[in-house]
Amino acid sequence: MQQATSQIRDFLQYVALQFIEHPEQAQLRVGQPEENHISLRLILAHEDVAQLIGRGGFTASAIRNVVNSVAARENIKVTLRIHSVEEEQQRLAEIEAKEIIED
Repeated sequence: MQQATSQIRDFLQYVALQFIEHPEQAQLRVGQPEENHISLRLILAHEDVAQLIGRGGFTASAIRNVVNSVAARENIKVTLRIHSVEEEQQRLAEIEAKEIIED
């Protein structure tokens, strides 16, 4: 599973860098919520999110299809989310606030 995760990560990084204009802000976070499931979060500059998603979501859909095809050979399910840096900061702030409230 580790090798497949690494291959998927490398592919996604390569493809994403072909579309975006601010690679210095790009981050790829990999999580593994279940044994045969990889959760990927691609965090980009706000302008790059629209560029990577493409008109009508076609570019993101094509990327997801290729990633899922590679993963399916290894019996792995992949979830890819594309966020802006601002959305990710907001998400992390909400998680932190929730943890403070629960404590």
